[in-house]
This record gives sequence, C-alpha cells and structure tokens, in this order.
Amino acid sequence: MKNKNVLYLTQAAMIAALYVVLTMIANALGIASGNIQVRFSEALTVLPFLTPAAVPGLFIGCLIANLVTGAMLPDIIFGSLATLIGAIGTWMLGKAAIGKDEKQKKLFTWLSPLPPILANAVIIPPVLKYAYGILPMWFSVITVTAGEIISCGIFGLILLAALKKYKNQLFPV
Repeated sequence: MKNKNVLYLTQAAMIAALYVVLTMIANALGIASGNIQVRFSEALTVLPFLTPAAVPGLFIGCLIANLVTGAMLPDIIFGSLATLIGAIGTWMLGKAAIGKDEKQKKLFTWLSPLPPILANAVIIPPVLKYAYGILPMWFSVITVTAGEIISCGIFGLILLAALKKYKNQLFPV
C-alpha cells in the first residue's frame, strides 16, 4: 500500500514539474498567457485518461506555473480551477473507457481533450476580462478555445497516442 502512495505522489509531482517547465518555455516565447495563448503544458491535460495521479499533478503544476509567470490572483485561482475541472473530466472519461470494446475506447480517447477545452473556454475569458481588462469577451472565447484546441486537442491527442501503448510501464497500478 505504501509503495502505491509513493508511486502516485511521484507521478503527480513529475507531471506538475513538467507542466511548470513547459509553461515557462511557452511564457518565454510569449504564448503562455493573454488573449492568445498556446500552452504546451496543456497537452498534458490528457494524462488523467491514463492515470489519476495526473489530476493533482496538473492542478498543482498549473497553480505553480501561474505563480511563477506573474499571473494575476484571479488567474492563479480560476485558471488552476479550470485545469482541475478539465483534468477531472478527462479522468472520468478514462475511467468510463475501462472495460469497453475497442470502438468505444477509441471514442473516449478522442473525447479526452474535450473537458479541458470546455473548462478553459468557459472560465478563462471572464478571468481575462476582469483580471487583465482584455476585451471583447467574445474574442477571448474564440482565442482561448482555439489555443486549447491546439494544445489539448492536437498536441494532447498526439501525446496520448504516443503514451497509450506504454501506459502500464509509465503508470503502473
């Protein structure tokens, strides 16, 4: 039992650290925050499909990344909560895929980036408006959603496809 807890915490910590590093790289390139953002770290939001340890890892990673990149307090709080909500949704899809036939598993896999895309599309535009004064909000909805589709939908699905066959080695239960 103790080894499982250590493994879980280690996986969560590694995912958090990776999220922070990838966000810092995107921040250095000027694409991690603001109205138009493509965080490479958001590709990791598909990891809860493979392991529940990714849920706290992504939340903590996003929280730390927002702190170190100088985000405003509402962005730190609600941006991290958006990531947490998306991660929980992706984890639920992964859990629902267990025991399904291959066709259904494939559908759940394709749907796995949807929770973080939707969570960020709904939560982040008001944060951008009230924390940073970025207007108009409809434009933020479009740009945040587009960035999430690129990060989670494209990069995330590529990452998931690459890691799925190594799931048991990377994330042993």
